[in-house]
Amino acid sequence: MRRSQYRRATKGPKWLNGKRRLIAAAATIVAFGAIVTVTQVSDASTKKSTDRALAACDRIQAPRPSKLSTTGKKGTYKDKNGVTQHADDGSEAPSTQTLRDKCRKWVMQNAGNNNGGGNNNGGGAQPSPGQSGQPNAGNGGNNGGGGNNGGNNGGGQTPPNNGLDVLAQNCDNSQLQPHTGFQEGNRCISTAFGEVGTEGNNPTLLIVDHPDQVEVGQPFTIKVSTRNLIRDRFLGAAAGGYYLESSVLQNGLQRGHFHTACRSLANETEAPDPAPAPEFFVATEDKKGGATPDVVDINVPGLPKAGVTQCSSWSGDGSHRIPMMQRANQTPSFDSFRIQVGGNGGGNGGDQGDQGGDQGDQAGDQGDQAGDQQAADQGQQQQNGRRRG
Repeated sequence: MRRSQYRRATKGPKWLNGKRRLIAAAATIVAFGAIVTVTQVSDASTKKSTDRALAACDRIQAPRPSKLSTTGKKGTYKDKNGVTQHADDGSEAPSTQTLRDKCRKWVMQNAGNNNGGGNNNGGGAQPSPGQSGQPNAGNGGNNGGGGNNGGNNGGGQTPPNNGLDVLAQNCDNSQLQPHTGFQEGNRCISTAFGEVGTEGNNPTLLIVDHPDQVEVGQPFTIKVSTRNLIRDRFLGAAAGGYYLESSVLQNGLQRGHFHTACRSLANETEAPDPAPAPEFFVATEDKKGGATPDVVDINVPGLPKAGVTQCSSWSGDGSHRIPMMQRANQTPSFDSFRIQVGGNGGGNGGDQGDQGGDQGDQAGDQGDQAGDQQAADQGQQQQNGRRRG
């Protein structure tokens, strides 16, 4: 049987049939409107966060210039051997405009808006400058820029890592075992750097007196002066206190100690092997020191091996690290010298003998010249006498 080509009429008033269609259409419009409204509210919230982050970028100011060395080339350059040199350890400070441009670029790339963040990029945050492609954890817009980094957390920050390519700032992604405070290599140290003082309060050290030559086994004294170092903090490395404690200041001055070591050199034409233990090593913690420079005597009981030896002194914080400095181009708190131990194969005596021989030869030459001159004078006098006769 063929099906009728006509529908059966709906029971009930015809106006109700049309009204149902109208209600359904209205419900659809309302639902769509709700979706649009939620989206607009979300976009508005994200836009506000982004706007706050961009406004914060516009308030960034370049840091004050650091003190630079007074001689030599400035900036980054290649020397005559083609080696790249960075004067003052990188002295090119970015301008205020450069910092602001970097900040705005980072916000627009990472904020959750329609111009380059959570929405069009699938919600995943873009790597922040300097993270070497490691994405920020989380959900794009909020964690990536306009939210936590730009709007919610104050926003007056430069891009993460100042826009630099930083390899790591902690041990989270290290494949090495954690450092335990003992003297073990191939470990990752999670101890925070700690406190750093101002440039005028940073520690300095100078070896102010030492001998130039001693005999094998002969005791000698090294005089070491320190400034801005309170020598009252020391954790035994062998006891598990190595790289264990953060840097701590007291009234702006570094708490710690200083080391002195002497090691023999195989030669003086290349950097030495770092592995062998030194011939002499002490860490000085005498509960003294401070802002006023003072001098400490380090008594070396004698060195066992003839040859050239390098002796050094350097400050240490509670974890034995050389104390940090405010500026990158400040000289760290250390000093060093070389000392001749024992005879050097007659080198010094030979040199002195050669010098004496040279002086003797010079005296002989002078005597020969004087004799020749005297003979010439006598001959001239005789000739003059004959003329007068």
